[in-house]
Amino acid sequence: MGSIYEEVRIALHGVWHRRWLAIVIAWMVCLLGWLVVAMVPNSYESKSRLYVQMDDVLADQIGIGQGDRKRDMDRVRQTLTSALNLEKVIRSTRLGDRIHSDKEMESAVLSLGRQIKVVNSQDNVFEISATSGDGGLNDLQNAKLAQGIVQKMIDLFREENLSGGRGEMSNTLAFMDNQLADKQKDLEAAEQKRQAFEAKNADVIPSVGGLGVSGRITATRDELRGIDADLSAAQSALAAINGQLAGTPQTIAVSGAAGGARGALAQAQGDLASMRARGMTDDHPDVITMKNQIASLTRSAAAEAAHGTVSGTPNPAYSSLISIRTDRQASIASLSARKAALQSELTQLGAKQYAEPAVAAEASRINRDYDVLKSGYDKLLKDREALRLRGQVDNERNSIKFEVVDPPSTPRSPIAPNRPLLLLLVLVIGVGAGGGAAFALGQLRSNFATVGQLERATGMPVLGSISQTLTRAARGQRMRYLQYFAGACFGLVAVFVLLMGIEFMKRGMVA
Repeated sequence: MGSIYEEVRIALHGVWHRRWLAIVIAWMVCLLGWLVVAMVPNSYESKSRLYVQMDDVLADQIGIGQGDRKRDMDRVRQTLTSALNLEKVIRSTRLGDRIHSDKEMESAVLSLGRQIKVVNSQDNVFEISATSGDGGLNDLQNAKLAQGIVQKMIDLFREENLSGGRGEMSNTLAFMDNQLADKQKDLEAAEQKRQAFEAKNADVIPSVGGLGVSGRITATRDELRGIDADLSAAQSALAAINGQLAGTPQTIAVSGAAGGARGALAQAQGDLASMRARGMTDDHPDVITMKNQIASLTRSAAAEAAHGTVSGTPNPAYSSLISIRTDRQASIASLSARKAALQSELTQLGAKQYAEPAVAAEASRINRDYDVLKSGYDKLLKDREALRLRGQVDNERNSIKFEVVDPPSTPRSPIAPNRPLLLLLVLVIGVGAGGGAAFALGQLRSNFATVGQLERATGMPVLGSISQTLTRAARGQRMRYLQYFAGACFGLVAVFVLLMGIEFMKRGMVA
């Protein structure tokens, strides 16, 4: 703590020893800063509040009141700050006195747009504020200009939104009708293009809910594997039946009965007659099977008669196995034919598969373009009908009520800059700059203010110090210098107080 205290003493001694340098720099910095602050023009702000009621007639019936309230508020805000309105404000106020070209007008419109604020402070209540800080105008003129800007904006809003609303609605509907006609032509062309493409590539493009070439190939392969499994099962069953037939006799020897092939043939012919009596046609599977059995038994009976084989009663088990074998053979033939057809279809689909990616990509692009056009057309049609309905309601009764709650205020004091605070800040910076310069100069010179500082710098003990002794004349001269320094400091503060007084006096003159 002691070392810190000593360092502070040393710093203050160095500043005090060079106090004239500090006060001169403080005067220079303060005068320059106050001059800069004085050149900054004052900005004055005028405010006004508007009440805009937009109660759409029959809102509950047509359903456009509550849902469109926010959009209507945004439209009001955009109308107030549109470039066209800002240009009218500039031409009707003093802002347009120095405008001589379109480029200057664009720059003025951009500048005025930054100086105007439109805030929706409450439901249906707008607060309009405008600032003016033109350096070429005095404070009173800037204050009146800010008030005039707000008043002109209110007048323009009243003219355009109350008297020109119906004409704007008609122009908007005509424009939307033209847009709808153009979009309808584009939509019809896209529909024709899509239909022509689908007709040209019907075998590659999948139908609605169907499969493409890749999907059909997968389905065909799955079905082919199922056919192979069924065919293997049928062949195994046929082999089993053939094995059973090999071990089953065709006839059973029974005395007094016409057996053998002739007996089986007679039995089969009787069964065939019974089937036809029940109404079965020759195309019926059972009739076909029975005919095949009769043909086989006819050959067997002929062979039996030629060799003189002993006759017997036909074996029912053998006849049943013959029927089952015939059925298995028919199933195998059917499965083989289906397998061949699937293999042929798979080969054709494989040839078409190479063209599918390009065709699918083109189809996706065509469908995407069509969907975009259709969604845009539907949205525009919906907006047109809603706008038409709103226009019909507005023709019956004006739905906008306009009222100025607070007229444009007359600015009493500038909102920027905060000149008293800036003047005080310049004074603080000037004093700090003077003190800092004196302290920095003291650090650059090898002078020692205390004995302890000298000991630390040299590393040698200091035996003593000699105090300064002044004569009466020297003390008088020092006192005069101190009075001059105090006068310089007082003068700096006096100038600051004078500037503050002038600032508040100017504000009173504006009020």
